[in-house]
Amino acid sequence: MTQTQVIAVYQPTLQAIAVRMLGSMTDAEDAVHDTFLKWLTIDTTKIENIKAYLVRMVTNACLNIINARNRRKNAPLEEFQEVLEDKNVENTLTLFDVENQLNEAWTFMHRKLEPIERGIFVLRELFNVDYEDLQVIFDRKADNCRKIVSRAKEKLKTPEFPRLPISLPQLHLLESFRNACQKGHLAPLISDLYADLFEEN
Repeated sequence: MTQTQVIAVYQPTLQAIAVRMLGSMTDAEDAVHDTFLKWLTIDTTKIENIKAYLVRMVTNACLNIINARNRRKNAPLEEFQEVLEDKNVENTLTLFDVENQLNEAWTFMHRKLEPIERGIFVLRELFNVDYEDLQVIFDRKADNCRKIVSRAKEKLKTPEFPRLPISLPQLHLLESFRNACQKGHLAPLISDLYADLFEEN
């Protein structure tokens, strides 16, 4: 497809995602506009899944807008939070090998759960994201999100079989997962978990 065709085909989808995430048509239009501006500046010849790539881009743009809103509201708290996070990571690293444990946890969930189950389970059970927020992020009703969490828990209880290596497309998710657990950087993880739903479409 030409660049013009890409914009025409995917603009409605990106617009819908941005409106759901931001709750504002004006902000959504800004996020989609920024997404396509960046798209026009990069080499797209090696991108195999255009939809997944654009979804990740617009999700990141939306999260940047959300983060900017939060910074305006909570600017005095952020520096204090960063100090606490850094101190917590420093102390934790002296007790056990965090990196290996996080790698093990992620690869275990990667083997056991489907992308939608993994995304909702991780955000709910590990980071205590409200079901109302999960409903917005994944475009699933809150009750459905609860059922998905319950199903994921049951799957994680099943016996473990011989391990399979983690696939290369999942490596960026593993890095986001580590950063969220160790440093509290949740926004990139949300973006990657959401975009992961479209990787195979």
